[in-house]
Amino acid sequence: MSNTNSSAQLLNSDRRNLLKTLGVSAFALNASWQWGDAHAQAASWPNRPVRFIVPFVPGGTSDIVARTSANELTRLLPFPVVIENKSGGGGVPTMQEVARSVADGHTLILGHVGSMAVNPLIFPNSGYDVNKDFTPITLLAKVPSLFVIHPDVPAKNFTEFVAYVKRNPGKLNYGSAGNASAGHLAMEYLKLATGMYMTHIPYRGTGPALTDLLAGRTQAFSAGTPALLQHIRSGRLRAIATGTPKRLPSLPDVPTVAESGYKGFESVQWYGILAPASTPPEVVRKIQEECARALKSPTITERFASEDAGIGGGPSSEFANFIAQQQILWKDVVARANIKPD
Repeated sequence: MSNTNSSAQLLNSDRRNLLKTLGVSAFALNASWQWGDAHAQAASWPNRPVRFIVPFVPGGTSDIVARTSANELTRLLPFPVVIENKSGGGGVPTMQEVARSVADGHTLILGHVGSMAVNPLIFPNSGYDVNKDFTPITLLAKVPSLFVIHPDVPAKNFTEFVAYVKRNPGKLNYGSAGNASAGHLAMEYLKLATGMYMTHIPYRGTGPALTDLLAGRTQAFSAGTPALLQHIRSGRLRAIATGTPKRLPSLPDVPTVAESGYKGFESVQWYGILAPASTPPEVVRKIQEECARALKSPTITERFASEDAGIGGGPSSEFANFIAQQQILWKDVVARANIKPD
């Protein structure tokens, strides 16, 4: 009887050990498959054209940064990176579309201060969460904010402009690329810092806003250097200040807002690439690495340097931390300026 029990115990023990071994082996095999699948996905990216969606009309700083980057990526990759401009609704419909897209790295979106730091505050029921439904891939560029006026405005510099607006509250209009666009935020921040009052005229992109500014239908504007430098150099617009901590090499005679008596003022535009949240980490890393390679090319470094733009290309975690910092900064501005949807 005891021999029978001993044999049964040994048999049960062997079975348990076999099941444990099989379980560990199955887990290891599954992990190996997952690891191999992730690397296979990254290695095969891209296997067709990549959609790079820009939530603005063509012609503005966002479009310039996106197209410059996309053109270089297209040169480096086996398939093209195709820009799709989709404006309207403060960028919310486009963000919804990308959040619901297949998360395989073939649908990307250009993120900026408006879509990532401000829209969550003014569109609380947008149907997506920027911090949960998107994966930051990499920062492409930081672009200096310029403050410009039409030459008909009777002010030769920033100090004279502030004084003139204060003497004529509400009589001047400033345009922007749209509600919660980078230019809108920069001008509202400037109004808060200086105590000026001007009326905001939102447009559907930088291009249309610039058209009216150049025609004198609006009087002031803020945008990045890529969209404005040619008009400043031609004399069609007057640069009165920059939002950077230091003066720009391309405009050494234009003072910063901070040095003009508003210490600590800083406003820059920034643009980066995001993907749907469940995009595999290996694919995210592959896209980031390819972007970093593109941003180091002479074509981009020379173009961005000529416009005083800072080049990105860092890892996903670095871009995510930067977005979090920007969300804190602009939360206060949005509340104080009472920025609302269109």
